[in-house]
Amino acid sequence: MSISEIPLVDHHCHGVVPDDLDRRSFEGFINEGFDPAPEGTSHFDSPVGLAIRRWCAPVLELQPLPSPDEYLARRAELGAEEVHRRFLRSAGLESLLVETGYTAAADVLSPAAMGSLAAAPAHEVVRLEAVAEAVARRGVEAAAYPGAFARSLEEAAAEAVGLKTVVAYRGGFGLDPTPPSAREVVDAAGRWLSKGGVSRLEDPVLLRHGIWTGVELARDRGLPLQIHAGYGDPDLTLHLANPSLLTDLLRALGELAVDVVFLHCYPYHREAGYLAAVFPHVYFDVGQALNYTGPGARQVLSEAMELAPFTKQLYSSDAFALAELHYLGALLFRRSLAVILEDWVRRDECSAAEADRIAELVGRANARRIYPLGDG
Repeated sequence: MSISEIPLVDHHCHGVVPDDLDRRSFEGFINEGFDPAPEGTSHFDSPVGLAIRRWCAPVLELQPLPSPDEYLARRAELGAEEVHRRFLRSAGLESLLVETGYTAAADVLSPAAMGSLAAAPAHEVVRLEAVAEAVARRGVEAAAYPGAFARSLEEAAAEAVGLKTVVAYRGGFGLDPTPPSAREVVDAAGRWLSKGGVSRLEDPVLLRHGIWTGVELARDRGLPLQIHAGYGDPDLTLHLANPSLLTDLLRALGELAVDVVFLHCYPYHREAGYLAAVFPHVYFDVGQALNYTGPGARQVLSEAMELAPFTKQLYSSDAFALAELHYLGALLFRRSLAVILEDWVRRDECSAAEADRIAELVGRANARRIYPLGDG
């Protein structure tokens, strides 16, 4: 089977915006900062912008590399729903794992709606910090917060196939790797809840509490814990999102047999590959890095495959808001992996059959082994 024919499990993505988009909005979604490009420039003049014009245009029945205005005019002519359907079905997905905690800057479609558009089963991944913030919005006394969070997480994750933390965005990975005491949690909840209005959860004690509460649920249910690492929005301090900073936490989670999946990881994909090589319960992907590096995606994926076992790598798009990013992630992954493996075969590093097996592992089989998908 060629790599182009392997149905992929996109083990981490988000919903798409259901509405038609003007140029300003579209450009905001192809830049992690969301802000407009500097005066006289465009976010289309970037690796991801170039890749969209080159590879997504034909799906809309345009010649490769139309102008941004031509591309967006055709997109508007077809309408958002048709655009979403074309790209999601052209991605060739076997399953989608949709993380529902991220709706910044847009209302997006639910996992069920995404599955319908993609003609593939869609499953939910629950964000720990989003559950905590929902508990706070409903109103809770500090002393009751730990129990309320645990119950709400169990309810939110009743049908979920994974949990996720964005602690990378909330101060980084230099946190104490041990569970906080009950007294520490109640005191921290009191400080957070007394601020008036519910602010974003950034208290390090409550973040640790969220992770360890999630770990207990993950252990009981056999769910992996996803952890964003590396490249992301500008509220992240990049050097504090190096996954190697979580080594002590990984040791502790290994004793509990909880699988950890580092997401995206660039430019720390080599560090993630090392962790996946030395810890049996650690996995990783290069996720959104493939979309955002565009023509450079092959090099990123090649570096990720230097050391890590082929059984420890997964595919994700981390696509958000634009169906183009679901399609483009899959296409760049397939193209990049095909070139890498064809080169290995040409240099007699492996056989064609071994190359097919590696592609199957990374593209779908590893995800199916660690997530309780039950759809295939």
